[in-house]
Amino acid sequence: MNSSKWINSAFFWGFHLACLVLLFLHPGLNDFIWILGLYFFRMFFITAGYHRYFSHRAYSTSRTFQFLLAFFAMTSSQKGVLWWASNHRHHHRNSDQEQDLHSPKDGFFWSHCGWFLSERFEETDLEEIRDFAKYPELVWLDRYWQVPMAAFSFVLYLIGGWRLFYLGVFPSTVLLWHGTFTINSLSHVWGTRRFETTDTSRNNGILAAITLGEGWHNNHHRHPSSTRNGLRWWEWDATYYTLRALKTFGIVWGFRRARL
Repeated sequence: MNSSKWINSAFFWGFHLACLVLLFLHPGLNDFIWILGLYFFRMFFITAGYHRYFSHRAYSTSRTFQFLLAFFAMTSSQKGVLWWASNHRHHHRNSDQEQDLHSPKDGFFWSHCGWFLSERFEETDLEEIRDFAKYPELVWLDRYWQVPMAAFSFVLYLIGGWRLFYLGVFPSTVLLWHGTFTINSLSHVWGTRRFETTDTSRNNGILAAITLGEGWHNNHHRHPSSTRNGLRWWEWDATYYTLRALKTFGIVWGFRRARL
């Protein structure tokens, strides 16, 4: 194991071990509200930012809000914005094929988090993400991807001291990791298929609930550039609803639709 992989693995599993401290804090309802609130706050920026905007350009926005999408998504400690989006684009081109980065065909652990920890995929493929690599602020964020999480942690401490720092940095972030990773590991094996696609993507309402709409994965693989993943009225897609609210204020625009 090289030094980089050792550091990444220690960081990842160290966060998990730190979650055990919660057992000794006698957490109350307010603590769990903070954990889940910070989870869903950051999940929105992962789904609306990392995924629908940077990976698929499903809508348009200003350069300022583009930066904010990247910054707040990176408080999830899922590496850099260009790294995340470039790997996701690669996944869509090779979904469930031999070249796929994280197909469940290679096992649950690999598709869930093993690939994320692997030294094989540490570098950002800027050729894959040339449309956003032209922005120096995004390149800087991608290179120093730890900065947003550090700033986020400091703000939590200023707001609520060490307790809020702990809740937001450790249990909330670990939940966020695994909530995000379920789309790679479970949404290709658990659920239903509305569309025939070249992969095994599936729709799953439970995964959609915990990822603000990303669980409608078969819909997404059939219409990857659509701003909306939940294509039926009953398919809850909180990311889309929030983007639609932002659209009324002119913050985002140019929504792309699925052609049914």
